[in-house]
Amino acid sequence: MRIGEYFDGPPMGATPSAANKNTSTALLDVPESEEIAALAGLGIGKPLIGRLARRAHANGTNIEAELLADGTIREDAYFAGMARFLRLPFIARIDASDIVDSDMLDVQLLRPNQIRLQHAKQTPQVAIVPEAGRLAELAALLERLPALRKGLAISTPSQIRAAVWEAGAMRRAKAAVGDLFETRAHSSARIVLSGAQGFLAGCAAFGIVIALAVAPQITLPWLHVVLSLLYFGTLLLRITALTHNKRPSRTVASVAAPITIGHGATLPTYTIMVALYREAAVAAQLVHSLERMDWPHSLLDIKLVCEADDDETIAALHGLQLKPHFEIVKVPPCQPRTKPKALTYALCAARGEFLAIYDAEDRPHPQQLREAYARFREGPPEIACLQAPLVITNASRSFVSALFAVEYSALFRGVLPMLAAYRMPLPLGGTSNHFRTEVLRSVGGWDPFNVTEDADLGVRLYRHGYRAATLRRQTLEDAPTSLRVWLGQRTRWYKGWVQTWLVATRHPRQHVREMGLKGAFVFHLMIGGMLVSALLHPLILLLAATGINAMMQDTDAVWRLFGNPLVLIDVFNILASYALFVILGFKTMTGHEKRLVGWRWAAVPLYWMMTSLAAWKAVNELRTNPFFWNKTPHRPVDGSVGTKK
Repeated sequence: MRIGEYFDGPPMGATPSAANKNTSTALLDVPESEEIAALAGLGIGKPLIGRLARRAHANGTNIEAELLADGTIREDAYFAGMARFLRLPFIARIDASDIVDSDMLDVQLLRPNQIRLQHAKQTPQVAIVPEAGRLAELAALLERLPALRKGLAISTPSQIRAAVWEAGAMRRAKAAVGDLFETRAHSSARIVLSGAQGFLAGCAAFGIVIALAVAPQITLPWLHVVLSLLYFGTLLLRITALTHNKRPSRTVASVAAPITIGHGATLPTYTIMVALYREAAVAAQLVHSLERMDWPHSLLDIKLVCEADDDETIAALHGLQLKPHFEIVKVPPCQPRTKPKALTYALCAARGEFLAIYDAEDRPHPQQLREAYARFREGPPEIACLQAPLVITNASRSFVSALFAVEYSALFRGVLPMLAAYRMPLPLGGTSNHFRTEVLRSVGGWDPFNVTEDADLGVRLYRHGYRAATLRRQTLEDAPTSLRVWLGQRTRWYKGWVQTWLVATRHPRQHVREMGLKGAFVFHLMIGGMLVSALLHPLILLLAATGINAMMQDTDAVWRLFGNPLVLIDVFNILASYALFVILGFKTMTGHEKRLVGWRWAAVPLYWMMTSLAAWKAVNELRTNPFFWNKTPHRPVDGSVGTKK
């Protein structure tokens, strides 16, 4: 029998020790198994085996998986014990330079069980990871074929994964940056403007300038009509969201009952990925929040994705003595230095059937994974993504964070649930997204060149025939409290929305064919509308102020002004913008959240002018520095100063 067959074939009937087998199974009152006998033979205590056996039965796993996830016994000590039992050498650390890299090597990131080592000064070896349930079979094989011992050694899953990550780092980095562009160029933001888009934009700008120069009396009124109607169109989504459900909204306060999975159902492996860069200040808070997730540790695959040169964050994570279901993934430094590139780099190693994305400062509801799994399990396969609501907890810190909280409440608990109910495209938030992992891979993952990769991915999923829905169990976040930090973050968001809009509209007919007329219309209102309303807000204010000023100067002009529909539309646009912003946000907030906001809602006009400034900065930055990722400073919730990033 070849070593590869040992890992692929069914278990055999041999055991290390019949005496251990009989005593352990009699004591534990569980079905007789080679795994139990092997663990007992390795010196694992019978009470511990019994506890882990019951846990394995509940989780649909095996005792060994529960043992390694429990952390009671160190992984290196456990496999070193196996090496002693088999009389094989134990490799505590695998040198990545001994591994020949290839695309096939990444299979060992998903299920590390064996790897060939090409040593420079000794004969090659195969480092294997034995399974307890087949330890007796391997022992019998080595007794029968002792020549196999010469090239065989034992190592740990963590060591194999670490070595494979290092050996293929540059290949994966290149793929993370270039694969989407090379395989689906029409879906990549690497090219800011296509030739056709640039030509049409130039023609439109030139035409408007000529029209204003030649016939300003005709052009200006028509421009006024178009701009006012465009601005009004962006309000339609909020009006629809406000009237979508007139019953009292179910807020996060009502989410209390635990999620139970159907009788007899076993949970799948769930991957959680968090992209971190200069996040040492919130590392402990993040790990604590993820440890609270209500999911078996043996079925959790948590990847903390760090930039390889971010020594401070990596050191902070190592200092927390992470449990076995955590893994630090180091991304080689290369451009663009963006969150989506880091996530795409780690995607090839996601072991879960489902995958969740969180940000470094997030505190997700402990049962959010269970709610997401229940929704995936009960819903149709076309639902590829679930978006959890994001709730701001520091609304009382400043008017910026207060209005940010109102805005998030309106979006995540008002607009997005409405879009999901009508089966429309959802521009996802950048965190608390839950995906079917295979679907995520099939559409190309995240675009490393799009600085709002969340919105882009939501639209791309829709164009591939998938839908997104929303969850009720929230993720807590803190908003920026200063204008400078808020402006940098919002500029990046607007820049990414422009990128998303440009990518989706490169081929207009294909865009409409893939999204449908209604989907395309909603997309333009949601993505294009956010940008248009922000860019035009000062101009709409100016037009309305001009009309009001004329009315005050000439009382006879009052009737003419109010008989002018454009003036009425301008005034309505402004008042409705402010009112819908506050009403929709407050409608979906809890009483506690409203008290945190307090009187700060009165600063809405200033907040809208800030969004306009951010939008104009974004348009300019798209021209000068399109892939720059303006990072946001994060602080732990205790208020201590965090590291800026």
